[in-house]
Amino acid sequence: MPVKIVPEEFFREVTLRFCSSLDINTAMQRCFEYLQTVLPVDGMFLDILDLQLGAIRRIAYVSAHDTPRLAEIIPLPADVWAWAQNFHEPVIIDSTTSNPMERKIAEFTKNEGNSDLSLPLHIEGKKIGVLILRANGDKIYRKEHADLIREVAEPIAIALSNALAHQELLHLRDVLLDDNRFLQRELSPGNTDAIIGGGSGLRNVMEQVNQVAALNNTVLLLGETGVGKEIIANAIHYGSVRRSGPFIKVNCGAIPESLIDSELFGHEKGAFTGALTEKRGRFERADGGTLFLDEIGELPPQAQVRLLRVLQTRELERVGGTKSIPIDIRIIAATHRNLEQMIIEGRFREDLWFRINVFPIFIPPLRQRREDIPALTRHLVQIKSRELGLVTVPAIAPGALDRLTNYDWPGNVRELQNMVERELIRYRGGYLTFESLASSPDSKKEKALPDTERGRLKPVSLDEAMAQHIRKAIAFTKGRINGAGGAAELLRINPSTLRSRMEKLGVKRT
Repeated sequence: MPVKIVPEEFFREVTLRFCSSLDINTAMQRCFEYLQTVLPVDGMFLDILDLQLGAIRRIAYVSAHDTPRLAEIIPLPADVWAWAQNFHEPVIIDSTTSNPMERKIAEFTKNEGNSDLSLPLHIEGKKIGVLILRANGDKIYRKEHADLIREVAEPIAIALSNALAHQELLHLRDVLLDDNRFLQRELSPGNTDAIIGGGSGLRNVMEQVNQVAALNNTVLLLGETGVGKEIIANAIHYGSVRRSGPFIKVNCGAIPESLIDSELFGHEKGAFTGALTEKRGRFERADGGTLFLDEIGELPPQAQVRLLRVLQTRELERVGGTKSIPIDIRIIAATHRNLEQMIIEGRFREDLWFRINVFPIFIPPLRQRREDIPALTRHLVQIKSRELGLVTVPAIAPGALDRLTNYDWPGNVRELQNMVERELIRYRGGYLTFESLASSPDSKKEKALPDTERGRLKPVSLDEAMAQHIRKAIAFTKGRINGAGGAAELLRINPSTLRSRMEKLGVKRT
């Protein structure tokens, strides 16, 4: 270090180097290289005061040696935090200091065996951070060092403020670009289409959708795989006041268990190996809109616990983070599983079940609403013809719709969709006959049996068995539910309970 330091030169060099880059790490490195030539300094830290955490957040660090990095966030007790906010002059801290607060701060900043020269940084009277010079050994810094570094407090504070503002702009830009890419992928095509069967087989479902859409409560969609739970979730979202917000879909069964927390709740930079940047999860992306959790029964236990906390507090913490992030979302969950049975088996949390089972909507399988099959088939033929690039939409052969209507469709609407696409791929002119359905093994077995025996080919769900039994009782009583000889008396059930169950199972009164 030169014997004499020229203050004007010192001020100019530090200012130029600190203001030479909007990247704070680059600016710190350039300034550190100069300070080593004029001051005793082995390391330099730039910290800001995180008011939300009541902690020091280290945003930049340079060292002359390969020393271990200190913690990026240093929480402070209330008394030390108050002192850190209120000191306004450069402070020299080493093992000889007698100030109790300075001794406490030395413990938190791992100052043992070193001397620190702390320079508070202010913008328009507001403290924004601290620049710390560190030298190895005790009693290294003197009053003349503090007086010298005090002169550059203002340009360093301005450079810090500009760098932080630049980082925030870059972060917001990345968030917007990320949201745009994500929403372009996730946006549901055809979300304004009418629900096929909304006036017939799905009439009860749509009545419940219209009843709940305008509200803000959690909705649980129940039904077999392929019945169209996502379409109903679409209808709820786009019928709500959140329609202009994001509609984010998550298939809980399609995400590996090791990644589910990161995908749902996001992670901080460095939270685990490979976490090179911070990532916002699906909950944060859905802020102001709706989050659709499909196949919620597939969530692992740990994710169930975190989901329950989010539903209770409307706040989340990213993986590796300590800050609570408030969110404003509506949850729509869906499953084809029997969650009540999973609770008994210990595979699903009962308290989470109570949270999501606020307003359950049962979507009946396609075989319980056969009257919708012709309209669905025509609609799918039009949609798939456009997707496959067909110039004209093929006509459906006479009798083909009857063949489709009489099939039980164990895969529901998804199976019908695949059947239509397969038929269009094989189309070579003329009519669509759907002969591939007639030649399928399952169809041959069902055709050989009367209608009343078709359901015995394979086990059915408990809801389906209950629906069949209720239909038989209603048919036996010729549609009568109340009174002596009615279906309720025959089934030994309260008439209002029977009607409620019929509505849930999609059973119509004949």
